[in-house]
Amino acid sequence: MPQTAAPEALEPALPPAADAEAAVRLEAVSLCYRLAKQRIPSLKEYAIHWLKGALSYERLWALTDVSFAAMPGERIGVVGRNGAGKSTLLKVICGVLKPTRGRSVARGWVAPILELGTGFDTELTGLENIYLNALLLGRSRREIAERAEAIVEFSGLGDFIRSPIRNYSTGMLARLGFSIATAWTPDVLILDEVLGVGDASFRRRCAERIASFERTTLFLVSHNEADVLASCDRCLWLEQGRLRMDGDPREVLAAYAEAMGGRAPAPAER
Repeated sequence: MPQTAAPEALEPALPPAADAEAAVRLEAVSLCYRLAKQRIPSLKEYAIHWLKGALSYERLWALTDVSFAAMPGERIGVVGRNGAGKSTLLKVICGVLKPTRGRSVARGWVAPILELGTGFDTELTGLENIYLNALLLGRSRREIAERAEAIVEFSGLGDFIRSPIRNYSTGMLARLGFSIATAWTPDVLILDEVLGVGDASFRRRCAERIASFERTTLFLVSHNEADVLASCDRCLWLEQGRLRMDGDPREVLAAYAEAMGGRAPAPAER
């Protein structure tokens, strides 16, 4: 059932850090979606319902009172079951969604890869989409021209770069999106289930590039515990839109696994 009010806290979240130099800060952020109860088959039917005042909505709290601060250089994994609010949280951080309540601040250039294919035109070639996507990320044409060759090389797409991306596989889209977003050093890098779709070689190169961004704050959503343990020094666990736990990745993943009825993650190099 959709939530009609902000849910009760599951466990006290850590308070936001006091340091004013945080790269990202969320202060009691809540976000509520309005969901239409009726299924409206067409714009005409919607207009008729609207004119009659016959539209009714339900409220769904996707995030409730989420507070934390992330410092420059922190690598933060975000875990939780489907529908826990992970993607919504990332969209709030990068400014795609505005909180219903509370405040979200991100300093500097934010490079998000939220959904594969976002910011791409499927009828354009990979090379043309480099310009389109990088422009949407705030880069100038001159900056893009200076980095285009390096972007193509890192993506490893070869001759496919001149093919319309409607012909690309999910892995190829991930390669292109990551290569564009990380061609410049971002202040905040947001990756939503991106690293899990590439091949082993590309994932290794992604990890190496992320490691080279010493002052970049990383947010990584992943259902792969190994990715979180290998890439992150902090982990957030979201449950029903609330921050259930914030701390060391191994401890958070162990608690999350126990709550899900599973086992704690196996040892892995950090």
